[in-house]
Amino acid sequence: MWDQELDIATLAAREAGAVLRKRFGQAHQIMKKGEIDLVTEADLKSESLILEIISSHFPGDNILSEETGDKNKRSARTWIVDPLDGTTNFAHGFPFFCVSIALEVDQKLVVGAVYNPYIDELFQAAGGRGATLNGQPIRVSTTENIGDALLATGFPYDIHQRSDDVLDLFRKMVLVAQGVRRAGSAALDLCYVAAGRLDGFWEQSLKPWDTAAGCVILKEAGGILSTYSGYAYSPYENTIVGSNPLLFPQILAITKTAARLT
Repeated sequence: MWDQELDIATLAAREAGAVLRKRFGQAHQIMKKGEIDLVTEADLKSESLILEIISSHFPGDNILSEETGDKNKRSARTWIVDPLDGTTNFAHGFPFFCVSIALEVDQKLVVGAVYNPYIDELFQAAGGRGATLNGQPIRVSTTENIGDALLATGFPYDIHQRSDDVLDLFRKMVLVAQGVRRAGSAALDLCYVAAGRLDGFWEQSLKPWDTAAGCVILKEAGGILSTYSGYAYSPYENTIVGSNPLLFPQILAITKTAARLT
């Protein structure tokens, strides 16, 4: 099941990734959607190509995409697309960015593909079939104690307006974890947790296209996801925690202290 959908998600991610790779390191037309929220011509070109591929193969499906928005088709199937996750990285020539494509059917995420074209890494997953990196199976880490854990997070675009709450939680994690990374792509962070490169991840104020594909991949790799409060996670929630099952309760105990502030 989902073979065709995963193939098309992969095709679109690779084709869009080729567009990004060709433009990486060049001067960009940079526009601001917010104080620190950027969009480049590469985002738009990548998105246009992805939407064309998906629409040509599944013309009846709805598409929710970062730059174009929601096509609002009457369908139980919605493709959730981030044509360039890590735009700020991309615009600065920092090589940590990706294309992220997921399929949601009847409000359940069933397919995810995340592609980093700079290092040619493709993460894939489909419901019940496990997760892979460049075709090889991946699993979450077996790290048991937060003191031995390498964690990741990101900062919301409005951090300049509410830095105290965000940095307070960051400080709590830094003081108990072995290390914390803030690399600038939630989709790749989730995939790195899935592959065991990271042990856990938390963030707030993300959009559906930031997490949808990564969530499929992390779950299929044996990971656990929730909100800061411990409730079931969907890409439409405001907060996210993801990790291996052994570490999850320890991270959640800390994020719960910040849940009332988000």
